[in-house]
Amino acid sequence: MIDYIRRHRDRFGVEPICAVLSEHGVHVAESTYYAHAARGFGPTNAELADAYAANAVVDLWRANWRVYGRRKLWHAARRAGHDWGRDRVERLMRIAGIHGVARGRSRVRTTERDQTAPRHPDHIQRRWDLPTCPDQWWVADFTYVRTLAGFCYVSFVTDVYSRRILGWRVSTSKATPLVVSALEQALFTRRRTSFEFTGTGLLHHSDAGSQYTSLAFTETLIEAGITGSIGTVGDALDNALMESTIGLFKNEVIDPEPSWATWRQVEQATARWVHWYNHQRLHSAIGYRPPAEHENAHYDSAHDHGEPAAA
Repeated sequence: MIDYIRRHRDRFGVEPICAVLSEHGVHVAESTYYAHAARGFGPTNAELADAYAANAVVDLWRANWRVYGRRKLWHAARRAGHDWGRDRVERLMRIAGIHGVARGRSRVRTTERDQTAPRHPDHIQRRWDLPTCPDQWWVADFTYVRTLAGFCYVSFVTDVYSRRILGWRVSTSKATPLVVSALEQALFTRRRTSFEFTGTGLLHHSDAGSQYTSLAFTETLIEAGITGSIGTVGDALDNALMESTIGLFKNEVIDPEPSWATWRQVEQATARWVHWYNHQRLHSAIGYRPPAEHENAHYDSAHDHGEPAAA
């Protein structure tokens, strides 16, 4: 409106234009127009500050897979050194026209239970906040991805304490090797960083899918010294933490892509996402910091108290 008044002021005058605009519900004070004129009709310092801040918010949003909403962008901005309130971050998001990814509600069951196979007892019983350090409890599950070449399957193993994804695999088959391979990668991840790592005392929790009750998977657990745990049959929350991780994966990686060509394309995207998830993504359950940072903080604290470092 200020520009409109400026273009027509010589013909009609500032005061008459403001009066007519007000009659039509557009209220522009004469003083507002003259204030803009005094600074050469340029943006105010506040408008410039908002423009620079909105650009910084967009950069943070893009750097985090375009998935953060108001709360996580606010935490990300604070970690980046911006002393903004959460309401301002929300306003800047509206200015920039960006928003977070909404969590999906539906999930297709990929595992099939073998009613005749022996099952481990449920040692966890939904007590997701119980672990006090890494490598006490691991949880596992897998999901499907539709590609133009057919379905592929993505398996994950996650540390309950830190939410860190330790192992993952993508395959065109949902047979037992898919979940065995993810477990073996998780073991390799820990052994690579600490030769003292041992599976003794570690719980591995999953649902009762036939892949996790198979002889081959059970033997892998036994060889590593890991105790198996399987959730209650028919309990929608028997593996809630892992289903939450898979929900993030589907919402942040799979669903935004209109179509996936092959399982190799899914594998490449998963590799990039897992690295970001472990080293950059902020998790509210662990104090809005990345899993790797949460683990390092634990080890630093243990070292300061003279305790032996874990894997």
